[in-house]
Amino acid sequence: MKWEEIFEYVKKQYGTVPEYLWTTSPESAVVRHKNGKWYAVLMQVEKSRLGLEEEGVVDVINVKCEPDMVGLLTQTYGFLPGYHMNKKYWITMLFDGTVSEAMILDFLDLSYDLIEGKKD
Repeated sequence: MKWEEIFEYVKKQYGTVPEYLWTTSPESAVVRHKNGKWYAVLMQVEKSRLGLEEEGVVDVINVKCEPDMVGLLTQTYGFLPGYHMNKKYWITMLFDGTVSEAMILDFLDLSYDLIEGKKD
């Protein structure tokens, strides 16, 4: 799965498009709920910053998650505490084939739904 496929999915499913907010990280994108809140962030991150032992960078996706699921998920390879996000509510998934396409899309949907009620 590629980022473009994620962007096609969220456009079709929710009518949202990626925003590229950072000049220092031009490949990174966020997608916002219709209420303005982020529900996913796609980035390239140095593996060492994620606590991974390998060298190089990896594509990741951050999504909001149920707090009671975060601890369980982060015990599974491919799932990490939210990188640069509130680790109680966000998870980071490796976007390198470790986490299945179906699971990534399920968590995107969950994240969108969790943001639904947020107004501020």
